[in-house]
This record gives sequence, C-alpha cells and structure tokens, in this order.
Amino acid sequence: MSAVGELVEMASRRKRGGAKEKHPDNKAGLVFMTPWLLGFLGITLLPMIASLGLAFTDYSLLAPPEFVGLDNIREMIADTRLHNSLVVTFIYVFLGTPLQLIVALALAVVLNQGMRGLAFYRSVFYLPSLLGASVAIAILWRQMFGANGLVNQLLGALGFTGMPGWVSNPDTALGTLILLNVWTFGSPMIIFLAGLRQIPQMYYEAASVDGASKVKQFFTITIPLLTPIIFFNVVLQIINSFQTFTQAFVVSGGTGGPSDSTMFFTLYLYQKGFAQFDMGYASAMAWLLLIIVAIFTAINFFVSKFWVFYDD
Repeated sequence: MSAVGELVEMASRRKRGGAKEKHPDNKAGLVFMTPWLLGFLGITLLPMIASLGLAFTDYSLLAPPEFVGLDNIREMIADTRLHNSLVVTFIYVFLGTPLQLIVALALAVVLNQGMRGLAFYRSVFYLPSLLGASVAIAILWRQMFGANGLVNQLLGALGFTGMPGWVSNPDTALGTLILLNVWTFGSPMIIFLAGLRQIPQMYYEAASVDGASKVKQFFTITIPLLTPIIFFNVVLQIINSFQTFTQAFVVSGGTGGPSDSTMFFTLYLYQKGFAQFDMGYASAMAWLLLIIVAIFTAINFFVSKFWVFYDD
C-alpha cells in the first residue's frame, strides 16, 4: 500500500472512530435536557393547547366547560372595557419603552467612560430591574405618589400647594406606572454597556483625527454599531411591557382604577379569569395578547432590516 493509501485509510478509521464517540455525547445532552423538556411540555406547551381549547368554551372552574364556538370572540369585539384596556396598554408600551431605553442608553454611555468603581455603579443601577416588578416596590410607589406621599411633601417644601394624589387621579395614574417602568432601566442598561464595550476604539480615534465632535461620533459611530443591541432591547422590552401586571394590580388595588386609567390588558384578563371565574373568556383574551405580541415582534423583525447594521 502506498503512503497516500495509508493516509487515506488512517483518516477513514479516525472518522469512523469519531462518529462512534459522538453517540455518548448526544445521549448525555438529552439527559441534561430532560428537565427542561418536561417543564416545557408540562408547564408551557400543554397548558397553551388547553387554553386554546378553553377559548371556545364557557368555563367557570366550578362546572365542566361548555363549547360555545365563537361567542367569546364576539364578546371581545363588543367589550368596551377590553378596548379601553388595550388603549391603556398601548400607551404604556409605546411611551414607557422608548423612555426606558433612552435613559438606559444614556447611563450606559456615562458608565462606559471608564469611571472608577464601575462594578459598584453597574450593580446599583441594575438593582431597580430586580426589584421593580416586586410587590414591595409597587406598594412603595403607591405610597410615594399618594396624596400625602413623599413626592407631594417634596413639592410642598418647594412651594407647590394643592397637588393631587398622583395614583388616585385618572389623568396622572398611568403616568406614575410609566415612570416606574422607566425606573427599571437596569437590565437594558447592562446590555447596552456590554454592546458599547464591543465597539472598537479605533473608530473614535479616526473620527477625532478628522475633527468629529463627541456628539457627531455618537450618532455616526455609536448608534449605527449599537443598532443590533438596540433592536434586541426594543423587542425584549416591548414583550415585557405587554405582560406587565404586578405594578398595575398593586397600585390600583386590583381594580384598574381610577376610572380604569390603569386597567392593563393583563389585569383585565386576571379579573375575568380569577375574579369573575370566566375562564373561557380569559383564555380567549390570553390568545389575543399572544397574537398582538407576535404581530409587533414580527413587525420589529421586518423593519429591522432597514435600520439595524450588522458587521457582515
């Protein structure tokens, strides 16, 4: 056998041996994935399929579900409180999300300047994201923006009198929840900071040599190279905002008041399903929310090709 033939034979044996060694790794991977697969099937997929079936039934939890066809969909079309909850949710999403991301990006840019104690500041600024969705912070927020809360006390010390209870006023109640959402900027800020650290410094050095100001560098270098991170944060925060529940429930006392001004879609879904025991209607609402989130996510992915810049 020639030397070339021997090399081909050795490569073939090595290839066959490598193929045999892959099977134990695959089995081990499946073993480690088993808990996740069981959780996905038992906690996510099967309940979703069950809720899809319940969406076409009249189900009160106290009696067997009764098939009603499209009655729940017709009821949603005529439900004015549902329409109002969608309007409130859209306002919250499309005002709160951009403001939150602007604040997060601004602080990420500041933290990226190489200041001392960066790890400490990063942890402090991330803390609101961990606490913002908690019941304790929502209760604190309600107290702060109450008629006799800390905010009005500070305004009173500055000479302002007759200030309203912000959470009890229909004109300002939703604004306090938007402000709470903006305050939980820590998670997108950390992601922005990681993205800023990946931008090569040579681009800024070349721009400085050409006489570009810091503002021009920000809009011509930072923003274009950061667009994948911005896109990721936009999609993630819009999905999270549509699912907001705890803040509205606690601040409004579970009523969505005053005058349904904080009646988020998720809160109205909760009221229908667990307060009025209309689980069939609540299931239909849940699927409507899924469709709305899917539509906005698809729109974001479609539009992203016009403004998101990738290296390739």
